[in-house]
Amino acid sequence: MSVSFAFFGTPGFCNCALDVLLAAYRAPIAIVCQPDRPRGRGRKLSSAPSKSWAHEHNIPVIQPASCKEPGFQKSFSELNPDLGVVFAFGQLLPESLLAIPRLGFINVHPSLLPRYRGAAPIQWAIINGDKETGVSIVEVTPRLDDGDIILQQKTIISPDETAVELGERLAELGGALLVTVLGLLDKGKVEAKPQEEGKATWAPALRKQDGRIDWSRPAGKIHDLVRGVQPWPGAQTSLRGKALKLHRTSLATLECRVQPGDVQQASGSDILVGTGDGGLLRLEELQLEGKKRISAKAFISGRQIKVGDRLE
Repeated sequence: MSVSFAFFGTPGFCNCALDVLLAAYRAPIAIVCQPDRPRGRGRKLSSAPSKSWAHEHNIPVIQPASCKEPGFQKSFSELNPDLGVVFAFGQLLPESLLAIPRLGFINVHPSLLPRYRGAAPIQWAIINGDKETGVSIVEVTPRLDDGDIILQQKTIISPDETAVELGERLAELGGALLVTVLGLLDKGKVEAKPQEEGKATWAPALRKQDGRIDWSRPAGKIHDLVRGVQPWPGAQTSLRGKALKLHRTSLATLECRVQPGDVQQASGSDILVGTGDGGLLRLEELQLEGKKRISAKAFISGRQIKVGDRLE
């Protein structure tokens, strides 16, 4: 008999894993996600993407302000799940909650634990220039991401892949690993091994200032930063006193003849900017303060940038 499980997850890439579970195993008996919150300039209430997925598939949703609430724990207990599955939920789970399912909780973590414990493992792997990452399925404890490892799988990080794109890939991979682990649980054949505590590293939540570009850094490091801070806080610089966000970049092979931050070329579809190691960064998608995100070609056509401009 297949394991019944409740799914704890909030952001959009959780839906990729849920789609895999639905197709290859079964749907969760409930989705637990963060409460609706005001977002955007209008501060309108916005639902978690996983809540929308649940409604599309007629699955109950619970949105506790805190998992420590007795009322939530009572409601969760009444569901009588065999297992809790956590993927980017956003809250630490108390021991009293972890004890409710007969099989406890497992966590889908998008890194090769013990590397990158914490809130932003996908982003920091890219920012730090890692060539590979992966997904770990671990047992959940009251401490952050330190549970025994049930299953792991590696994957290569593509040189131009953003955190959004990698997150979607890892979510699908996580869904596939979950199907494998749930199948093992069905058969009672799950084995877990402790993490190597001495190799643990941390991936704290990003801050707005983490997206600021320092043009004195090497081109490759700036490119990694741009990829890693998508969609938030975004890579930030300024042009003629106005905030400028960089959404996509690539590395150019041309010789650099300008100072870091100076625009060497702004013609056709190429905007090339000097960096600290003498390399050039190609700006491919940009967004000037108060404007929409557009291609470099459209940015040039609108005469918003020219050779000799300096990005601060």
